[in-house]
Amino acid sequence: MQLYSHLSEIPANFGPTVATIGNFDGVHRGHQWVIAEVIARARALGCKSLVVTFDPHPARVVRPTFDQPLITPLPQKLELLAATGIDATLVLPFTADLSRKTARAFATEILQQTLQVTELHEGENFRFGHQAEAGIDTLESLGHELAFAVRVYSPRIVRRQPVSSSRIRQLIAAGSVTNARALLGRSFSIASTPASGRGYGTRYTVPTINLAPYSELLPANGVYITALTVAGETFDAVTNVGNRPTFGADSFTVESHILNFHPITLTESTSLTLTFLHRLRDEMRWPNPEALREQIGRDVRKAQRYFSLCRSVGSRHPASAPRSVHPER
Repeated sequence: MQLYSHLSEIPANFGPTVATIGNFDGVHRGHQWVIAEVIARARALGCKSLVVTFDPHPARVVRPTFDQPLITPLPQKLELLAATGIDATLVLPFTADLSRKTARAFATEILQQTLQVTELHEGENFRFGHQAEAGIDTLESLGHELAFAVRVYSPRIVRRQPVSSSRIRQLIAAGSVTNARALLGRSFSIASTPASGRGYGTRYTVPTINLAPYSELLPANGVYITALTVAGETFDAVTNVGNRPTFGADSFTVESHILNFHPITLTESTSLTLTFLHRLRDEMRWPNPEALREQIGRDVRKAQRYFSLCRSVGSRHPASAPRSVHPER
């Protein structure tokens, strides 16, 4: 995938293109469906397929108090977009100046003149221009005037519910990671590093790893069956998201206990990917550490049965990412 981070980087002979524009938070099954259609049409027409997205999220510019966490921060989103097979992605810096651009100026200067769009594929709720002034009707009118076609998509329906970033965000925030997986098309995961100040050395010999503070979307406080990928190696794990109330601590942590642990090389900059597979229970205050240890033992046994069952029906680890991302057909 070619990656461009400013309009000025687009080559003069870049187009024509078949494109789609959006935030693509989560790169969920609805996004995957549209992108697959964009790729197919681009190949049929002999054009480049293009995704246009924004950084930061536009709401964080036009509404400075906006604090909605992202399902997929930009680096993870770009990895998922690359996995779709799209030819190129343009990450437009969303600035105050861009937010003031009218719908007509956006269509003329960016879509027609710079990106040479011949077809634009968008969801029926697409809005653009200053203060989201324009919708699909305006887009189709401008497309007719500026010689690009517009294809409009209704929401994708999975398990009798529309696939949307907002719905997926609600499910994850409620701890419903299994239902979120159905809409995402994969298990929800976060990318991080180990927490600082934990005494990590060259070889790490304790099977519990705390993640560094994470500012984007996390599941609701509770205990989860997870997979923890450490510098490319994936371990089975049980993860607690919360404040460790049994110990009277008021310090939020994401703490993973590795089930099939062996000593590993770990520093404070080691890349970690934590994948949430199944919610076991709420976080609870136990009467004493012994009761907590007994519950942890029960949690571990449930997780071991889960991983054993997953492996009995297929050779892939349940957290393994597909080589490419495709929508449900």
